[in-house]
Amino acid sequence: MIPLLHPTPDPCKLALADGTVVTGIAIGHRGETGGELCFNTSMTGYQEIMTDPSYYGQIMMMTYPHIGNYGVMDIDMEAARPMVAGLVVRAFSHRYSNRLADGSLEDWMRRYELVGISGVDTRRLVRHIRTKGVMNAVISSIDLDDESLVEKARRLPSMAGLELASYVMPERPYDFCTGPGPRIAVFDYGCKLNILRMFQARDCTVRVFPGYTPLNEVLAWEPDGLFFSNGPGDPRAMPQAIEQVRAAIRTGLPIFGICLGHQLMALALGFKVYKMYVGHRGANHPVKNLRTGRVEVTTQNHGFAVEAESVDPREAEVSHINLNDRTVEGLRFKSFAGLSVQYHPEASPGPHDSRYLFDEFLALVAAHRPVATPQLTRV
Repeated sequence: MIPLLHPTPDPCKLALADGTVVTGIAIGHRGETGGELCFNTSMTGYQEIMTDPSYYGQIMMMTYPHIGNYGVMDIDMEAARPMVAGLVVRAFSHRYSNRLADGSLEDWMRRYELVGISGVDTRRLVRHIRTKGVMNAVISSIDLDDESLVEKARRLPSMAGLELASYVMPERPYDFCTGPGPRIAVFDYGCKLNILRMFQARDCTVRVFPGYTPLNEVLAWEPDGLFFSNGPGDPRAMPQAIEQVRAAIRTGLPIFGICLGHQLMALALGFKVYKMYVGHRGANHPVKNLRTGRVEVTTQNHGFAVEAESVDPREAEVSHINLNDRTVEGLRFKSFAGLSVQYHPEASPGPHDSRYLFDEFLALVAAHRPVATPQLTRV
Protein backbone atom coordinates (compact mmCIF):
# COMPACT_ATOMS: atom_id res chain seq x y z
CA MET A 1 0.00 0.00 0.00
CA ILE A 2 1.36 3.42 -0.99
CA PRO A 3 1.40 5.88 1.94
CA LEU A 4 -0.47 9.11 1.24
CA LEU A 5 1.48 11.26 3.67
CA HIS A 6 5.09 11.46 4.73
CA PRO A 7 5.74 10.06 8.22
CA THR A 8 6.66 12.45 10.99
CA PRO A 9 10.32 13.33 10.36
CA ASP A 10 12.98 12.38 12.90
CA PRO A 11 16.26 14.32 13.00
CA CYS A 12 19.40 12.48 11.93
CA LYS A 13 23.09 13.34 11.56
CA LEU A 14 25.94 12.24 9.33
CA ALA A 15 29.42 12.76 10.79
CA LEU A 16 32.67 12.26 8.87
CA ALA A 17 36.03 11.36 10.38
CA ASP A 18 37.49 14.74 9.34
CA GLY A 19 34.99 16.57 11.56
CA THR A 20 32.35 17.40 8.95
CA VAL A 21 28.79 17.04 10.32
CA VAL A 22 25.53 17.51 8.44
CA THR A 23 21.94 17.29 9.68
CA GLY A 24 19.07 15.66 7.83
CA ILE A 25 16.02 13.45 8.28
CA ALA A 26 16.11 9.80 9.30
CA ILE A 27 14.96 7.21 6.76
CA GLY A 28 14.59 3.49 7.19
CA HIS A 29 15.52 2.01 10.56
CA ARG A 30 16.02 4.43 13.45
CA GLY A 31 19.43 3.72 14.88
CA GLU A 32 23.14 4.16 14.21
CA THR A 33 25.63 2.75 11.72
CA GLY A 34 29.13 3.40 10.44
CA GLY A 35 31.48 2.57 7.60
CA GLU A 36 33.50 4.02 4.74
CA LEU A 37 31.51 6.78 3.03
CA CYS A 38 31.54 6.49 -0.76
CA PHE A 39 29.28 7.64 -3.59
CA ASN A 40 27.62 6.05 -6.61
CA THR A 41 26.70 7.99 -9.77
CA SER A 42 24.06 5.56 -11.12
CA MET A 43 20.72 7.17 -11.97
CA THR A 44 18.74 3.96 -11.34
CA GLY A 45 19.31 0.62 -9.65
CA TYR A 46 19.48 1.71 -6.03
CA GLN A 47 18.20 -1.68 -4.82
CA GLU A 48 20.80 -3.64 -6.82
CA ILE A 49 23.49 -1.34 -5.44
CA MET A 50 22.29 -1.67 -1.85
CA THR A 51 22.29 -5.50 -2.10
CA ASP A 52 25.68 -5.83 -3.83
CA PRO A 53 27.96 -7.74 -1.38
CA SER A 54 30.96 -5.73 -2.59
CA TYR A 55 29.54 -2.75 -0.66
CA TYR A 56 29.61 -4.54 2.68
CA GLY A 57 31.00 -2.20 5.33
CA GLN A 58 30.37 0.97 3.30
CA ILE A 59 27.86 3.79 3.62
CA MET A 60 26.44 4.48 0.17
CA MET A 61 25.72 8.05 -0.94
CA MET A 62 23.66 8.29 -4.13
CA THR A 63 24.43 11.28 -6.34
CA TYR A 64 21.10 11.02 -8.19
CA PRO A 65 18.69 13.11 -6.08
CA HIS A 66 15.46 11.05 -6.17
CA ILE A 67 15.79 7.67 -4.46
CA GLY A 68 12.85 5.38 -3.69
CA ASN A 69 10.51 6.72 -6.39
CA TYR A 70 9.94 3.31 -8.03
CA GLY A 71 9.86 1.26 -4.83
CA VAL A 72 11.54 -2.13 -4.46
CA MET A 73 11.16 -5.45 -6.28
CA ASP A 74 12.25 -8.90 -5.20
CA ILE A 75 13.72 -9.59 -8.66
CA ASP A 76 16.18 -6.69 -8.20
CA MET A 77 17.96 -8.29 -5.23
CA GLU A 78 21.63 -9.12 -5.83
CA ALA A 79 21.85 -10.88 -2.45
CA ALA A 80 19.40 -12.13 0.15
CA ARG A 81 19.59 -8.87 2.13
CA PRO A 82 21.00 -5.33 1.95
CA MET A 83 24.79 -5.21 2.14
CA VAL A 84 25.51 -1.49 2.52
CA ALA A 85 26.09 -0.21 6.04
CA GLY A 86 23.85 2.81 5.47
CA LEU A 87 22.27 5.10 2.88
CA VAL A 88 22.68 8.84 2.22
CA VAL A 89 20.35 10.62 -0.24
CA ARG A 90 19.26 14.10 -1.24
CA ALA A 91 15.51 13.54 -1.70
CA PHE A 92 13.89 10.35 -0.42
CA SER A 93 10.57 9.25 -1.95
CA HIS A 94 8.14 7.76 0.53
CA ARG A 95 5.62 7.46 -2.30
CA TYR A 96 6.48 5.28 -5.27
CA SER A 97 5.02 4.74 -8.72
CA ASN A 98 5.67 1.31 -10.23
CA ARG A 99 3.03 -1.33 -10.94
CA LEU A 100 5.67 -4.06 -10.55
CA ALA A 101 6.90 -2.89 -7.14
CA ASP A 102 6.59 -5.21 -4.15
CA GLY A 103 6.68 -2.34 -1.66
CA SER A 104 8.28 0.94 -0.65
CA LEU A 105 11.98 1.49 -0.07
CA GLU A 106 11.19 2.89 3.38
CA ASP A 107 9.42 -0.30 4.50
CA TRP A 108 12.15 -2.43 2.93
CA MET A 109 14.85 -0.55 4.84
CA ARG A 110 12.94 -0.88 8.08
CA ARG A 111 12.44 -4.62 7.51
CA TYR A 112 16.20 -5.13 7.22
CA GLU A 113 17.06 -2.53 9.89
CA LEU A 114 19.02 -0.42 7.42
CA VAL A 115 19.82 3.08 8.68
CA GLY A 116 19.73 6.08 6.35
CA ILE A 117 19.62 9.87 6.14
CA SER A 118 17.83 12.15 3.68
CA GLY A 119 17.74 15.90 3.09
CA VAL A 120 21.53 16.08 2.68
CA ASP A 121 23.33 18.27 0.15
CA THR A 122 24.93 15.31 -1.61
CA ARG A 123 26.54 17.48 -4.30
CA ARG A 124 28.57 19.32 -1.66
CA LEU A 125 29.47 16.08 0.11
CA VAL A 126 30.58 14.41 -3.13
CA ARG A 127 32.85 17.35 -3.90
CA HIS A 128 34.21 17.09 -0.37
CA ILE A 129 34.95 13.36 -0.77
CA ARG A 130 36.55 13.88 -4.19
CA THR A 131 38.86 16.50 -2.65
CA LYS A 132 39.64 14.80 0.66
CA GLY A 133 39.29 11.16 -0.39
CA VAL A 134 36.92 8.51 0.92
CA MET A 135 36.76 8.35 4.71
CA ASN A 136 34.80 6.72 7.49
CA ALA A 137 31.52 8.17 8.68
CA VAL A 138 28.63 7.52 11.07
CA ILE A 139 24.88 7.98 10.57
CA SER A 140 22.78 8.28 13.70
CA SER A 141 19.25 9.21 14.73
CA ILE A 142 19.83 8.21 18.37
CA ASP A 143 23.02 10.14 19.13
CA LEU A 144 22.88 13.72 17.86
CA ASP A 145 26.02 15.01 19.59
CA ASP A 146 28.50 16.21 16.96
CA GLU A 147 31.68 15.50 18.92
CA SER A 148 30.51 12.04 19.91
CA LEU A 149 29.65 11.08 16.32
CA VAL A 150 32.93 12.37 14.87
CA GLU A 151 34.88 10.41 17.47
CA LYS A 152 32.91 7.25 16.60
CA ALA A 153 33.74 7.75 12.93
CA ARG A 154 37.43 8.16 13.73
CA ARG A 155 37.46 4.92 15.72
CA LEU A 156 36.17 2.83 12.81
CA PRO A 157 38.82 0.64 11.14
CA SER A 158 40.22 1.72 7.78
CA MET A 159 39.14 -0.24 4.71
CA ALA A 160 42.84 -0.63 3.88
CA GLY A 161 43.95 -3.94 5.33
CA LEU A 162 40.39 -5.07 6.11
CA GLU A 163 39.27 -8.59 5.17
CA LEU A 164 35.49 -8.57 4.67
CA ALA A 165 34.77 -11.35 2.18
CA SER A 166 34.32 -13.94 4.93
CA TYR A 167 31.30 -11.96 6.19
CA VAL A 168 29.35 -12.28 2.93
CA MET A 169 30.38 -15.60 1.35
CA PRO A 170 27.98 -18.58 1.63
CA GLU A 171 28.42 -21.06 4.46
CA ARG A 172 28.39 -24.15 2.24
CA PRO A 173 28.50 -25.08 -1.46
CA TYR A 174 25.28 -25.12 -3.48
CA ASP A 175 24.18 -25.81 -7.04
CA PHE A 176 22.83 -22.70 -8.78
CA CYS A 177 21.79 -24.21 -12.12
CA THR A 178 22.21 -27.23 -14.38
CA GLY A 179 22.58 -27.11 -18.15
CA PRO A 180 24.09 -28.89 -21.16
CA GLY A 181 27.06 -26.54 -21.25
CA PRO A 182 30.37 -26.55 -19.34
CA ARG A 183 30.69 -26.99 -15.58
CA ILE A 184 31.75 -23.72 -13.92
CA ALA A 185 32.98 -23.67 -10.32
CA VAL A 186 32.40 -20.28 -8.69
CA PHE A 187 34.60 -19.17 -5.79
CA ASP A 188 32.15 -16.89 -4.00
CA TYR A 189 33.71 -13.97 -2.10
CA GLY A 190 30.44 -12.02 -2.27
CA CYS A 191 29.18 -12.93 -5.73
CA LYS A 192 26.32 -10.94 -7.25
CA LEU A 193 23.36 -13.03 -8.39
CA ASN A 194 23.43 -11.55 -11.88
CA ILE A 195 26.89 -13.01 -12.49
CA LEU A 196 25.42 -16.45 -11.85
CA ARG A 197 22.48 -15.62 -14.12
CA MET A 198 24.94 -14.80 -16.93
CA PHE A 199 26.34 -18.33 -16.75
CA GLN A 200 22.84 -19.79 -16.48
CA ALA A 201 21.76 -17.93 -19.63
CA ARG A 202 24.67 -19.61 -21.45
CA ASP A 203 23.51 -23.13 -20.46
CA CYS A 204 26.29 -23.71 -17.93
CA THR A 205 26.12 -25.99 -14.92
CA VAL A 206 27.17 -23.84 -11.96
CA ARG A 207 28.18 -24.88 -8.48
CA VAL A 208 28.96 -22.10 -6.00
CA PHE A 209 31.63 -22.68 -3.35
CA PRO A 210 32.46 -20.50 -0.34
CA GLY A 211 35.50 -18.46 -1.35
CA TYR A 212 37.89 -20.21 1.04
CA THR A 213 36.91 -23.75 0.03
CA PRO A 214 40.07 -25.87 -0.42
CA LEU A 215 40.92 -26.22 -4.10
CA ASN A 216 40.99 -30.03 -4.00
CA GLU A 217 37.34 -30.05 -2.88
CA VAL A 218 36.41 -27.86 -5.85
CA LEU A 219 38.42 -29.98 -8.30
CA ALA A 220 36.67 -33.13 -7.01
CA TRP A 221 33.52 -31.74 -8.66
CA GLU A 222 35.42 -31.90 -11.99
CA PRO A 223 34.79 -28.37 -13.28
CA ASP A 224 35.64 -27.24 -16.81
CA GLY A 225 36.42 -23.69 -15.71
CA LEU A 226 36.99 -21.65 -12.55
CA PHE A 227 35.49 -18.28 -11.70
CA PHE A 228 36.67 -15.92 -8.92
CA SER A 229 33.96 -13.47 -7.90
CA ASN A 230 33.62 -9.92 -6.72
CA GLY A 231 33.54 -9.14 -3.01
CA PRO A 232 34.27 -6.51 -0.36
CA GLY A 233 37.41 -5.43 1.44
CA ASP A 234 41.13 -5.28 0.74
CA PRO A 235 42.42 -8.17 -1.43
CA ARG A 236 45.89 -7.73 0.06
CA ALA A 237 44.42 -8.91 3.39
CA MET A 238 43.45 -12.26 1.84
CA PRO A 239 46.66 -14.37 1.65
CA GLN A 240 44.68 -17.61 1.70
CA ALA A 241 42.69 -16.55 -1.36
CA ILE A 242 45.81 -15.34 -3.19
CA GLU A 243 47.48 -18.72 -2.67
CA GLN A 244 44.24 -20.41 -3.72
CA VAL A 245 44.29 -18.54 -7.04
CA ARG A 246 47.98 -19.32 -7.48
CA ALA A 247 47.23 -23.03 -7.06
CA ALA A 248 44.24 -22.76 -9.40
CA ILE A 249 46.50 -21.34 -12.11
CA ARG A 250 48.69 -24.42 -11.85
CA THR A 251 45.72 -26.70 -12.66
CA GLY A 252 45.66 -25.49 -16.27
CA LEU A 253 41.91 -24.88 -16.13
CA PRO A 254 40.58 -21.66 -17.73
CA ILE A 255 39.99 -18.90 -15.15
CA PHE A 256 37.84 -15.76 -15.13
CA GLY A 257 37.89 -13.09 -12.43
CA ILE A 258 35.70 -10.04 -11.83
CA CYS A 259 36.51 -7.12 -9.49
CA LEU A 260 37.98 -8.68 -6.31
CA GLY A 261 38.64 -11.84 -8.32
CA HIS A 262 40.59 -9.75 -10.85
CA GLN A 263 42.69 -8.24 -8.06
CA LEU A 264 43.37 -11.66 -6.49
CA MET A 265 44.53 -13.01 -9.86
CA ALA A 266 46.92 -10.07 -10.23
CA LEU A 267 48.30 -10.53 -6.72
CA ALA A 268 48.75 -14.26 -7.35
CA LEU A 269 51.18 -13.39 -10.16
CA GLY A 270 53.11 -10.88 -8.08
CA PHE A 271 51.48 -7.70 -9.43
CA LYS A 272 50.65 -4.89 -7.00
CA VAL A 273 47.24 -3.61 -5.88
CA TYR A 274 46.69 -0.21 -4.24
CA LYS A 275 43.83 1.56 -2.48
CA MET A 276 42.35 4.28 -4.65
CA TYR A 277 41.85 7.84 -3.41
CA VAL A 278 38.14 7.85 -4.27
CA GLY A 279 37.36 4.71 -6.27
CA HIS A 280 34.94 4.05 -9.12
CA ARG A 281 31.26 3.48 -8.37
CA GLY A 282 28.58 4.02 -10.99
CA ALA A 283 27.08 2.79 -14.24
CA ASN A 284 28.56 5.27 -16.73
CA HIS A 285 32.33 4.72 -16.71
CA PRO A 286 34.02 4.61 -20.15
CA VAL A 287 36.44 1.73 -20.61
CA LYS A 288 38.51 1.09 -23.75
CA ASN A 289 39.11 -2.45 -24.95
CA LEU A 290 42.72 -2.21 -26.13
CA ARG A 291 42.37 -5.35 -28.24
CA THR A 292 39.46 -4.06 -30.34
CA GLY A 293 39.66 -0.29 -29.85
CA ARG A 294 36.01 -0.31 -28.80
CA VAL A 295 34.84 1.92 -25.93
CA GLU A 296 32.36 0.35 -23.53
CA VAL A 297 30.14 2.12 -21.01
CA THR A 298 30.53 0.07 -17.86
CA THR A 299 29.26 -0.55 -14.35
CA GLN A 300 31.95 -0.09 -11.71
CA ASN A 301 32.27 -0.69 -7.99
CA HIS A 302 35.78 -0.79 -6.56
CA GLY A 303 38.06 1.08 -4.20
CA PHE A 304 41.22 -0.88 -5.09
CA ALA A 305 43.02 -1.25 -8.42
CA VAL A 306 45.94 -3.07 -10.03
CA GLU A 307 49.09 -0.95 -10.38
CA ALA A 308 49.78 -0.69 -14.14
CA GLU A 309 53.57 -0.44 -13.73
CA SER A 310 53.64 -3.73 -11.80
CA VAL A 311 52.08 -5.81 -14.59
CA ASP A 312 54.77 -8.15 -15.93
CA PRO A 313 54.37 -8.24 -19.75
CA ARG A 314 55.66 -11.82 -19.76
CA GLU A 315 52.70 -12.86 -17.61
CA ALA A 316 49.86 -10.64 -18.82
CA GLU A 317 48.81 -7.77 -21.02
CA VAL A 318 46.54 -4.91 -20.00
CA SER A 319 43.42 -5.52 -22.07
CA HIS A 320 41.18 -2.67 -20.84
CA ILE A 321 41.80 0.80 -19.41
CA ASN A 322 39.57 3.42 -17.81
CA LEU A 323 39.36 6.49 -20.05
CA ASN A 324 38.75 8.85 -17.12
CA ASP A 325 41.96 8.13 -15.20
CA ARG A 326 43.83 5.47 -17.28
CA THR A 327 43.64 2.87 -14.50
CA VAL A 328 43.84 -0.84 -15.32
CA GLU A 329 40.39 -2.31 -16.02
CA GLY A 330 41.28 -5.69 -17.49
CA LEU A 331 44.02 -8.27 -17.93
CA ARG A 332 44.55 -11.08 -20.42
CA PHE A 333 46.97 -13.67 -19.15
CA LYS A 334 49.76 -15.30 -21.17
CA SER A 335 51.02 -18.09 -18.91
CA PHE A 336 47.57 -19.69 -18.57
CA ALA A 337 44.11 -19.51 -20.15
CA GLY A 338 42.57 -16.66 -18.22
CA LEU A 339 41.09 -13.19 -18.28
CA SER A 340 39.94 -10.74 -15.65
CA VAL A 341 38.24 -7.35 -15.46
CA GLN A 342 38.00 -4.75 -12.73
CA TYR A 343 34.51 -3.61 -13.70
CA HIS A 344 31.19 -5.52 -13.78
CA PRO A 345 30.23 -6.95 -17.19
CA GLU A 346 27.06 -8.44 -15.67
CA ALA A 347 25.88 -4.86 -14.89
CA SER A 348 22.73 -4.91 -12.70
CA PRO A 349 22.40 -2.00 -12.68
CA GLY A 350 23.98 -0.61 -15.80
CA PRO A 351 24.61 -1.12 -19.52
CA HIS A 352 25.16 -4.47 -21.24
CA ASP A 353 28.15 -3.45 -23.37
CA SER A 354 30.54 -5.91 -21.74
CA ARG A 355 28.55 -9.13 -21.49
CA TYR A 356 30.67 -10.53 -24.34
CA LEU A 357 33.34 -11.27 -21.72
CA PHE A 358 31.32 -14.24 -20.47
CA ASP A 359 31.32 -15.57 -24.03
CA GLU A 360 35.08 -15.06 -24.32
CA PHE A 361 35.64 -17.00 -21.12
CA LEU A 362 33.40 -19.84 -22.25
CA ALA A 363 35.29 -19.91 -25.56
CA LEU A 364 38.48 -20.48 -23.54
CA VAL A 365 36.71 -23.22 -21.63
CA ALA A 366 35.57 -24.86 -24.87
CA ALA A 367 39.09 -24.73 -26.30
CA HIS A 368 40.50 -26.49 -23.23
CA ARG A 369 37.59 -28.82 -22.54
CA PRO A 370 38.47 -32.46 -23.24
CA VAL A 371 36.49 -34.07 -26.04
CA ALA A 372 34.74 -37.28 -25.01
CA THR A 373 36.05 -40.36 -26.82
CA PRO A 374 33.22 -42.26 -28.50
CA GLN A 375 32.68 -45.77 -27.23
CA LEU A 376 33.19 -48.47 -29.87
CA THR A 377 30.53 -51.15 -30.11
CA ARG A 378 31.97 -54.67 -29.97
CA VAL A 379 30.75 -56.99 -32.73
